[in-house]
Amino acid sequence: MGIRSFLSKPFAKIVYTQQKSWSLNPVGTQNKVFNYLIKGAKHTVFGKDHGFSDIKNYEDFKKRVPIRDYEELKPYINKIISGESDVLWKGKPAYFAKTSGTTSGTKYIPLTKASIPNHINSARNALLSYIHETGKADFLDKKLIFLSGSPVLGKTGDILTGRLSGMVNHHVPGYLRTNQLPSYDTNCMEDWEDKLEKIIDETIDQPMSLISGIPPWVQMYFDRVQARTGKPIKDVWPEFSLFVYGGVNFEPYRGKLFQSIGKQIDSIETYPASEGFIAYQDSQSEEGLLILLNSGIFFEFIPADEYFNENPTRLSIGEVELNKNYALIINSNAGLWGYSIGDTVKFVSKDPYRLLVTGRIKHFISAFGEHVIGEEVEKAMDHALKLHPEVKITEFSVAPQVTPQDGLPYHEWLIAFEHLPENPEKFALDIDQKLCELNTYYDDLISGSILRTLVISKLQQDAFQNYMKSIGKLGGQNKVPRLANDRKIADEIIQWKI
Repeated sequence: MGIRSFLSKPFAKIVYTQQKSWSLNPVGTQNKVFNYLIKGAKHTVFGKDHGFSDIKNYEDFKKRVPIRDYEELKPYINKIISGESDVLWKGKPAYFAKTSGTTSGTKYIPLTKASIPNHINSARNALLSYIHETGKADFLDKKLIFLSGSPVLGKTGDILTGRLSGMVNHHVPGYLRTNQLPSYDTNCMEDWEDKLEKIIDETIDQPMSLISGIPPWVQMYFDRVQARTGKPIKDVWPEFSLFVYGGVNFEPYRGKLFQSIGKQIDSIETYPASEGFIAYQDSQSEEGLLILLNSGIFFEFIPADEYFNENPTRLSIGEVELNKNYALIINSNAGLWGYSIGDTVKFVSKDPYRLLVTGRIKHFISAFGEHVIGEEVEKAMDHALKLHPEVKITEFSVAPQVTPQDGLPYHEWLIAFEHLPENPEKFALDIDQKLCELNTYYDDLISGSILRTLVISKLQQDAFQNYMKSIGKLGGQNKVPRLANDRKIADEIIQWKI
């Protein structure tokens, strides 16, 4: 046993004990965070604009602070960019996390000295929770790879600016620096395909034990490694034992990823976002991700079916129900207030509070009132893949076809296949029937002959990679939306149809 793995176990026990303490007192924990946030921002521009000095409780807060998206927060961000201090949080942000917005163009999400531990410590604690539960720590003594964005930082105004994953790279604890891959110079490369080849050069003969990244980009990494070696991943890296992932639902990728690896290994799911590290998998045996109630974020939840109402219901953690979809709202020591990050979640446990990410609040198909969401299409696809084990897919996305050349409108499923179904019609029907089971509105439209059953468009295996490359977003933290209510993406990606 190496020094890292030896020392990690007592540290893991401390973190577990702390985690158990706050998770068993969820309402009290969130109340403490709420009071800390209001006090901390009372004298900021935002705090003065919204009467923070008069806020005594959550009900007061809801009356003064509306739900916002980035566009509505932007005037405050612009004040920071122009050089003002004490705008959204005390002082100035340490960084801006630069992300691509679907409606706002480039977004600049503040990270403050107070909020950085949320990102760093949460990633660390996910691993320590795993170590405490399983007793497995030897992976810390081998090589670890984090497939991430470039750590090169620019400036917006006088604020350091870059990708979140790249910024986090600057804060990796010193005790992990010596066994972290790839090298800093390689991580700084911008071209994803060139970077990937260089990463393989640096890792292919190393004792890799942990690999972390967004599943579709890890799969691309594995594909390139296998093409170069002709071996399954388990034979390239016999000590590879832990896969850490986040950013997308893992289920559509699980089959192919583990087939590429050639054996079952443990995995840890995380829920990081530029706006904050929301949750992580704290147990290998329980469903869902532990929501981080003690980490500088006060959470609110809006029932997803009320989100677009003029005055939607806003709930705190003690008021949510199990198995109901909510839009996630955060208030944080990064200076985000009533901020909708665009995700929907549902709770699968209250003891402690664990959640699943179910989709994006604006990523749905409702061209005919069906309101099909990401969770439903992913469950339908997973169902069909289990019924047709010969089928292997690399990626898929769904869009409505409202004005077909002939026949009724339909949902078009654009699927990049590695192995085609033996019975394509049955494969499509199994997806469709499961979707009808999951969504009664869709079922009504099919049975009422408003829509016909879904149509699958078979795409080349690398269609989605080619599409992302064509728009300059190959690699890193970028991903194709699982579904959309228009055909902007569908009409672009269809050029790679088989």
